[in-house]
Formats: sequence, C-alpha cells, structure tokens
Amino acid sequence: MSTFAKRERLLLADLLDTVGPDAETLCEGWRSRDLAAHVIVRERRPDAAGGTLLKPLAPRLDRVMAEYAARPYEELIQLIRTGPPRFSPFQLKQVDEAANVVEFYVHTEDVRRAQPDWTPRELDPVFQDALWSRLERVARLVGRGVPTGLVLRRPDGQTAVAHRGTPVVTATGEPSELLMFVFGRQNAARVELDGDTDAIERLHESKRLGF
Repeated sequence: MSTFAKRERLLLADLLDTVGPDAETLCEGWRSRDLAAHVIVRERRPDAAGGTLLKPLAPRLDRVMAEYAARPYEELIQLIRTGPPRFSPFQLKQVDEAANVVEFYVHTEDVRRAQPDWTPRELDPVFQDALWSRLERVARLVGRGVPTGLVLRRPDGQTAVAHRGTPVVTATGEPSELLMFVFGRQNAARVELDGDTDAIERLHESKRLGF
C-alpha cells in the first residue's frame, strides 16, 4: 500500500518548521501557526473538528484551535510529525491514506504558494494518479453550488464532472493543480479555463468552490 499520506505529513511538518510560526498561507486569516493548529485539531480533537462543517460547533472549534495555536510552535510541529493519538482511526493506514493525502498535499501547497519565491513542485505520475483518483470521488461535493457547469480535465483527456449546468467551463491541468482549484485556491492554481468569458469570470471569483 502507498504511503503518500505519511510522506505529505512529513513534508508539511518540515515546511512549517522552515517558514516559522508567522508565515503567510493561502488560507485567509491564517498564519502558519494557525494552519498547524488546524491540522492537529482535525486529528486529535474530533469533538471540535466537526465545527468545520457544522455551524453550531464552530465556536468550540475556534476555542480549541486558539488553545493549540497558543502552544509553543515547536510542539505543534512535533504533534504533526508524530500524527494522531494511538487509538485514533487515523492510525489505520487505510484511513490515513483515504483521509489525509489530499489534506496534507493541499495544506503544504497553502504554505508553499503563499511565499514570494515559490516554484512548482515536481510530482511523479503515480502520485498524480493517486490525486486524480481522489479528485474524481470528491469533485461533485466540492463543486456543488458553483455558478456554472464545471468539467475537470487532465492533460491526457480524462475528465470528471464537478458540477452540471450551463454555461460549461472546462478547467484543464494536472490533478495536483485541479485539486488546488476546486478546493478554493483559484488564484494559485495553474489551470487553463475554457468557456464563455463571463462564466469563467464568475467561476474564478466564486466563493462556492471547496468546503
């Protein structure tokens, strides 16, 4: 079984360690310390992590994240490196791979691409295929509610429908870039958009992409 999640976890920890606690990220309002706290709460505090999707739990999530963000930054990095607690379902490799490959990849890029001197990261074809597989499964979920039809296309021609509707916009790029795009990082994703000019403008500015 692949261990992409473990690799991306360690890459994220190394990058957060390198940029320090106050670096910019692509997550609006978050510095690197806040992003680190988010990753930790998601794995270690399921009682609060649900606030990402459930508004009634949002105040608890904010409070718990603030508590973690106030800890020494070195401690946060170590918690990310060591992963979830012993009895967490995330300890299972199958769960880790299913739930964390995209999470860690996107957040690593959130930090990388917010830096002024960032350069594209070379990804091997096997990893791109793994990202595409996950993108196919979540495309319609992350594309719900966008103001246009949206088709995702790899350079080799494989496609996935993120949202049915008209007019249709086609986003073409490597799976890694399409993931950044549909997870709301439109301005940092290297994709080509084809379709009606007004539709492309509406889609590019949409706040409905991502979770």
